[in-house]
Amino acid sequence: MSYHLGIDSSNYTTSVSLYNDEDNTIVNLKKLLPVKSGEKGIRQSDAVFHHTVQLPKLLEEAFKCIDVDIKSIGVSVKPCNIENSYMPCFLAGVSVATGISSAMKIPMYEFSHQDGHIAAALYSSDTLNLIDEKFIAFHVSGGTSQALLVEPFGKYYKTTLISDSLDLKAGQAVDRVGVMLGLDFPCGPELEKLALKSDKNYKKIRVFRRDGFFSLSGVENKCKKMFDDGEKNEDIALYCLSYIHSALEDSVIEITDKYGDLPIVFSGGVMSNTIIKNKLQSKFNAYFAEPQFSSDNACGVAILASISDKKGIVLCKRLLF
Repeated sequence: MSYHLGIDSSNYTTSVSLYNDEDNTIVNLKKLLPVKSGEKGIRQSDAVFHHTVQLPKLLEEAFKCIDVDIKSIGVSVKPCNIENSYMPCFLAGVSVATGISSAMKIPMYEFSHQDGHIAAALYSSDTLNLIDEKFIAFHVSGGTSQALLVEPFGKYYKTTLISDSLDLKAGQAVDRVGVMLGLDFPCGPELEKLALKSDKNYKKIRVFRRDGFFSLSGVENKCKKMFDDGEKNEDIALYCLSYIHSALEDSVIEITDKYGDLPIVFSGGVMSNTIIKNKLQSKFNAYFAEPQFSSDNACGVAILASISDKKGIVLCKRLLF
């Protein structure tokens, strides 16, 4: 069988994927970069080093799984599609992908990390047909908290920024509050477990907005005050997630008022949080990536490589492992 290889070396995850566009199956392999306990992130030089160590092992594991004939390679080369978007960590993936492309004499297609998130979310939610339509994509993670207008362009799509956080990103807020509460970085899953223990019901929280953009810095300050006042950790965790939900809900309302009732697709690591997801899903007709496709992965760039190589989309999905 023929496969399209995807490589993504993001700030916190090394990812390799193999996509078969004949039966629409995916091999999805990834490994978190090691972050020391108590720290809130990782230096780019350390990220590049760990990707360099982890990528060959993931590729070896991927190629062992199936009889592979690689037709093309998709690789993330930058965070998003704006001018001067750059992070050194992506150089590790580009280096490996370039070497494989040259050795095997197969095409290599370059995408942004954000492109990959959107495509993975479409695949995961059985909505790859939207790639030929106009829709709204939310990408909510540690590096970005954006809403994008996505429109057909060339062999896949183009994106236009229509909403963003003015300061702190949602994933940063989650991690900063989580570390303050003694959780290990990255804190998303553990903060959610903690929040589920709370019996509080935080109703709509007012979030500062300006011209379609919103501020999340207030949640860190409020959670710090709650912590200093001795409030329960589980209540602080739930407040943090409720604050992010309120910001996203306001954005959806504002965007649909302006752009109409377009399909809405959510991706990014923060959107694997069931508390935020369930609240949004109960109010809006929105699509969400499954957790393994919502967090960082190389599936999206593998799919986009396939589309760029030969535009043919099958709407069903089947994850091999």
